[in-house]
Amino acid sequence: MAASLLRSGNRVITLLDTVRKTGDLVTLTSKRSIMASRPRMEKVLEDLQRNPYFDKYAQKIAKLQETSPEEFLARIEEKESKLKEEKVFSRCLRQTRKSPLSWSVTSHLWRSNTVHKQIMVRAYSQAAADYKYITTPIFYVNAAPHIGHLYTAVLADSIARFNSMQGHVTVLNTGTDEHGNKVQQAAKSFNVPTDQYCKITSQKFRDMCDTFDVDYATFIRTTDPAHQETVQNFWRLLEERNHIYKGKYAGWYCVSEEAFLSNQDLIEKKTASGETIRVSAESGHVVEWAEEENYKFRLSAFQDDLKHWLKDEKVVQPSTFHKILLQWVEEGSCMADLSISRPANRSPWGIPTPSDPNQTIYVWLDALVNYLTALGYPDQKFKEFWPPTVQVIGKDILKFHGIYWPAFLIAAGLEPPKTLFCHSHWTVDGEKMSKSRGNVVSPFDAAQQFTTEGLRYFLLRDSVPHNDSNYSTERVLNILNSELADTLGNLVSRCTGKVVNPKSEIPSAAIYAKELKSEPAETLRKSMESLGEITKQHYESFYVHHAIDAVMSTLRSANIMIEHHKPWVLRKEPDNEIAITELKSVIALALEATRISAIALYPVVPKLSCNLLDFLNVPNNARLWKDTKPKYLESPPSADFEHFGHKNTILFPKIKLKA
Repeated sequence: MAASLLRSGNRVITLLDTVRKTGDLVTLTSKRSIMASRPRMEKVLEDLQRNPYFDKYAQKIAKLQETSPEEFLARIEEKESKLKEEKVFSRCLRQTRKSPLSWSVTSHLWRSNTVHKQIMVRAYSQAAADYKYITTPIFYVNAAPHIGHLYTAVLADSIARFNSMQGHVTVLNTGTDEHGNKVQQAAKSFNVPTDQYCKITSQKFRDMCDTFDVDYATFIRTTDPAHQETVQNFWRLLEERNHIYKGKYAGWYCVSEEAFLSNQDLIEKKTASGETIRVSAESGHVVEWAEEENYKFRLSAFQDDLKHWLKDEKVVQPSTFHKILLQWVEEGSCMADLSISRPANRSPWGIPTPSDPNQTIYVWLDALVNYLTALGYPDQKFKEFWPPTVQVIGKDILKFHGIYWPAFLIAAGLEPPKTLFCHSHWTVDGEKMSKSRGNVVSPFDAAQQFTTEGLRYFLLRDSVPHNDSNYSTERVLNILNSELADTLGNLVSRCTGKVVNPKSEIPSAAIYAKELKSEPAETLRKSMESLGEITKQHYESFYVHHAIDAVMSTLRSANIMIEHHKPWVLRKEPDNEIAITELKSVIALALEATRISAIALYPVVPKLSCNLLDFLNVPNNARLWKDTKPKYLESPPSADFEHFGHKNTILFPKIKLKA
């Protein structure tokens, strides 16, 4: 074996640093070129032979090494390329999730809340792609999910899917926040034990994610023993670094927000009886005066660190929220030392502090640590994905994620998130959602009216992150019917119906799509050629609604081209060779526009996009972002046409609401 691996003399060679077991494949995790003498080579081989999988794969490695170094590398890279492409769109084959994801390369123990078992990280190889960690905030279980929760989840999911299409190793984390007095009060109102209430409500959020195809890697519950252990480890680290001390605290406490508020966070309000009370300026909830002994975090010591972090405007987007956060930090209005525990007799539903059972850990410190729990912290493998690439949050929790969270991390010696993407809220018919108004919209009920893909599309299509967005039944109906049913669905029908296309053919775009010389055809080609790059830029900026705008613009151009060339008229001249060529060109160009659009829309409506790509016979390994390039810019294929994958072309039927 050694003789077959060694090369005499000093020369540049490429070695396999680490061999991992990946199914029945050998995966190259990193390559390097070195000047190797014989003694040094022998040392490398000794290290390689100590690999636990060496014996199993020794013969395969030896056989590969019988070739030239160049051919050896070419074979390895070809295998890795194929493996990578198969994995990126493996999710596209799953129309519904029935079990936890199947991962391809063992990373470390990931914790699931339904079953505790080893899961594997979705990776091709460390050399093949960057690691991307995307999170939602974990959702508070004091109430059932509403469309605001769903919007946050599908927004994060669209960002994760886009990164996967780029070839990155992508992990999406979500879950539920289950500690605190509000949860205990909610359980009491339903007359059920608190732990049972948490289990039932957490399942509703998991069901929401599964129903709307949010492709999470981990679903964290803060009542999970693994998370509680991580939180206590994190607390000990802060304590060891002298960032925690015990002291007396007095101030206005808001049960609803689970936080002490300063005077400037409060407003006075008169009750119906004429009594003057103080309420939270942000939420309007009543506060109460509380005096207690608890543990405090030296937040005031991190003002300069937070200013340094915020020097890069991209760390908090959109810029509106970056300015708000920077003002808070510079003015010091939110920088007083932070109470991070509560007396257990007042807040019993929480994680005990490690060294003092009479105190429970502040619910927000507990909740924020979930992002570390999901990566297996304190196991050092968590560093593969740290810091988070994007943390999607709502504007109501900007202070917690933009001040407390980065300060906790810096105190623990960890890097803060690369980006916080903060979005605004959803109103319903112009009013804030609330139980008292009775206008809270359940995503499950809305899906009954508009389908799961339709609701995903609307929420991502009609939202503007820096301003509140408005949900109304009429608006959802108009957008879905005009864009998914008419603009996209009708375009496909016009090219694939029996009158225009009786043989169910897909003419080759590489052969026919450049034949048309009309102005509408030229306009469409220009739109198609730029669509991949334009939508890529919008997804990278997290402005998903702009990406959808660009796709719809291309599809409208395709419909204008169809109207101009009138394929239904060209079909009436079966013996006219010029007319038939024009007809094939029209169909080829229009269906090429739908292929590119379906790939660009995949992060938004994955099932709908997959259905369309299946119909167009697009292979799973040809659904990456690079495949948004028009085929007519490549070399022509040997075949003039293909056939549809199936006969049903109604991608999104028009919605009619029941009276």
